[in-house]
Amino acid sequence: MGAEVSKQVQRRKDVKAQRKILIDLDKTHEKLCVNEIVWPGTHNSATNKIGVPLVSRPFAQCQKLSIYKQLVRGTRVLDVRIQETRLVCHGPLKTYNVDVVLDDIQNFLSETQGEIIILEIRTEFGHKDPPEFDKYLEEKLGEFLIHQDDRVFGKTIAELLPKRIICVWKPRKFPPPKPGSPLWNAGYLRDNWIDTDLPCTKFESNLKYLSDQPPCQSRKYFYRVENTVTPQADNPVVCVQFVTDRIHRYAKLFISECFSKEIVNRLQIYSTDFIDEDFVDACVGITHARIEGQA
Repeated sequence: MGAEVSKQVQRRKDVKAQRKILIDLDKTHEKLCVNEIVWPGTHNSATNKIGVPLVSRPFAQCQKLSIYKQLVRGTRVLDVRIQETRLVCHGPLKTYNVDVVLDDIQNFLSETQGEIIILEIRTEFGHKDPPEFDKYLEEKLGEFLIHQDDRVFGKTIAELLPKRIICVWKPRKFPPPKPGSPLWNAGYLRDNWIDTDLPCTKFESNLKYLSDQPPCQSRKYFYRVENTVTPQADNPVVCVQFVTDRIHRYAKLFISECFSKEIVNRLQIYSTDFIDEDFVDACVGITHARIEGQA
């Protein structure tokens, strides 16, 4: 009997201690600056239903989860490509209307309180810009939009709330968003994408271009590294999943190399195809390391 009472007493102490940990983490989250976060992202985020199943889908699908499920899993940077009638697309293949993406985002935001999302929407190569799409985005997401402002990078999450979305709109021909507008222009989200299906080539390229960047805390733009490779027409293997698996397994190795080369302080947005929990956890781990002064 005495042993059982002791167990219950210890159990209460453990519960109290764990509650304190969660409260401390929540307070830390509020104090976290935008430029301290390593943001987990997805590449071609809205391709879960693209093309025809078993026919064209394997050649264009980069994610199997819906936007909503990606956000629940921990994705915080979305890469969405559209065409002139507001359909999501990847190259010539099309899927659902962009409304599906925005509705999923709004559903996720309605269920959470302190999460910030970076939403990149661009007109896909080879397609025309949808007319008045900037106005449409402002009407659809207006209450959540964080306005274009260099000072955002030094602000904490708590200072940005209740606004929740940094929306980068990249038209091909139409004028880009102006400074101070609810949308952000292409200069605020940069990368050095290379078109290759060779994993080592992409891995080394990512390290090289990342090392060329200034540290996150001195930048006034987001820089993205994509742990992906791209199927090539001259190779018999053109299924996205088979090709991207060549580099997908080395996501954590890339992070290790960043630490060893002392460039982890430059890593900011880290994106992947077919995102999983391990990838998100790795990004969160670097963020916590920064909070503790270890990255």
